[in-house]
Amino acid sequence: MVNLSLSQSIADLEGILSLQRENLSTRLSQEEKDEQGFVTIQHDLEQLKSMHSVAPHVVAIENDQVVGYVLAMTLASRELVPLLIPLFENFDQSEIGGKKVTDYNPMVVGQVCVGKSQRGTGLFDKLYSEYREQYASTHDFAITSVALSNYRSLAAHQRVGFKILHTFQDSLHPWAIVCWDWNNRFSLP
Repeated sequence: MVNLSLSQSIADLEGILSLQRENLSTRLSQEEKDEQGFVTIQHDLEQLKSMHSVAPHVVAIENDQVVGYVLAMTLASRELVPLLIPLFENFDQSEIGGKKVTDYNPMVVGQVCVGKSQRGTGLFDKLYSEYREQYASTHDFAITSVALSNYRSLAAHQRVGFKILHTFQDSLHPWAIVCWDWNNRFSLP
């Protein structure tokens, strides 16, 4: 049985790192990336601990093993993961409802991953449901970027309610900025 909760221990963070390593784009074949999706950024334990101290992550645990996660970030997390700084810089210029993203209090999805054994079970949707349950009362919306080449992830984000705001290119990939308006306050595309 899979249990969902907020990250609470070093073991949870180490479990996130283990699952992350298994799903890094650099470790997967092109066929696996196309069919199963991938994660792009590899964090270290200190980064996850710093991020956790700002906002705990949502984890799915089965038999004491992390089988899925959604990393939580806020605007205060901006400098904690250098590879994500271009995403936050993009938020400085992106608008929702006539205001800059940074004029709101968004939850920034640092990364989402579902282990291979759990794919197709609905865990992705459950993770995001728990993320919303934990953060919708204190944050205006969830926002993140998804590599346009990560077809499975982009489709899954749209299925749970994320809408594409716009796209941009950095040194790694072309990305879609996607937003999940938890309270239906904005008319998103």
